[in-house]
Amino acid sequence: MNQILSLREKRAQAWDAAKAFLDEKRGNDGLISAEDAATYDRMEAEVVNLGKEIERLERQAALDQELSKPAAAPITGRPGDVSKEEKGGRASDAYKAAFWQVMRNKTVPHEVYNALKIGEDDHGGYLAPDEFQRTLIEALEEQNIFRQLARGISTASGDRKIPVVASKGTAAWIEEGAAYPESDDTFGQISIGAYKLATMIKVSEELLNDSVFDIAAYIAREFARRIGAAEEEAFFTGTGSGKPTGILADGGAQVGVTAAGAAAITMDEVMDLYYSLRAPYRRSAVFLMNDATVKALRKLKNNSGDYLWQPSVVANTPDTILGKPVHTSAFMPTLAAGNKTILFGDLSYYWIADREGRSFKRLNELYAATGQVGFLASERVDGKLVLAEAVQVLQQKSA
Repeated sequence: MNQILSLREKRAQAWDAAKAFLDEKRGNDGLISAEDAATYDRMEAEVVNLGKEIERLERQAALDQELSKPAAAPITGRPGDVSKEEKGGRASDAYKAAFWQVMRNKTVPHEVYNALKIGEDDHGGYLAPDEFQRTLIEALEEQNIFRQLARGISTASGDRKIPVVASKGTAAWIEEGAAYPESDDTFGQISIGAYKLATMIKVSEELLNDSVFDIAAYIAREFARRIGAAEEEAFFTGTGSGKPTGILADGGAQVGVTAAGAAAITMDEVMDLYYSLRAPYRRSAVFLMNDATVKALRKLKNNSGDYLWQPSVVANTPDTILGKPVHTSAFMPTLAAGNKTILFGDLSYYWIADREGRSFKRLNELYAATGQVGFLASERVDGKLVLAEAVQVLQQKSA
């Protein structure tokens, strides 16, 4: 942790030095020489590299903390105490053991199949044990920035109907004895369904039979990477046809500001975007953009000559713009004509609906000729912005 804090302080000092160098070398015409520009680019690259190293160390610290947890809970009850309630269903130890025995072996005893009956789905696969399900969800949150910011719900079957207040009534001043004015709220409704997302992993028989190889950790990590990337892309840009409706799609976030340039932004436009969002939503709002847009913003100044972008010096705290956290995603569009490049709003109004659990299936014969076993994983999920005014975007000028 001390190393992380030291690197954050070093990054802040390096950024201050880069800003001071740029101010010192800028001529009366506001420009700098090619040699000074190259020097500044190297100083800026150092700041970026320090930021990436900080992120790596924070992820490493989080993993170390997770792996240092005790493997088992201490015995605190008296000898012979059997008051502890045993987990049932897919959370039971018997189901978990049977699930992984089927994943590893083609032929298993009949009693193993009996234990798996509680988790069999309609398509012949088996729903993951509760413990493994939680591991997969945690991995998805590490890979997918959207799941950290949006609101997640679970649905059992059918579409989830979400009531939304379209307009609110008002009060009015009346004379004594006058009739009360009628002013009703009007309600709308948004429906969230489920779309299927699937992937397959092939594992050699040697790895499956190797007791040292942790197949559970491997599958969780690989499924998380694939599913997380596909989910995040859909949550940003999905059309709603065969996949969730992205926050940048039609019917998603509102366009709060249209930039004057097709591939550039100004501080005034960022400020306009900030205030295009109503004050109640600004309390929990965040900025979302890609790395190239962050780089462009870092060079902007306000009217007092202060840089808009402020690097964080606190561990596990994101950088800020106008006091609001800045998050990045590769699925946010780049600075180009007509693109929605900066998003600002309260993303808890984007709802992600997970339908039941994720299903896993083993394929024994399909890849037998190559000595491999296939594993299928699928989930049903939908996502939608339930209140458009809670999120605003900055859109570049069309060419």
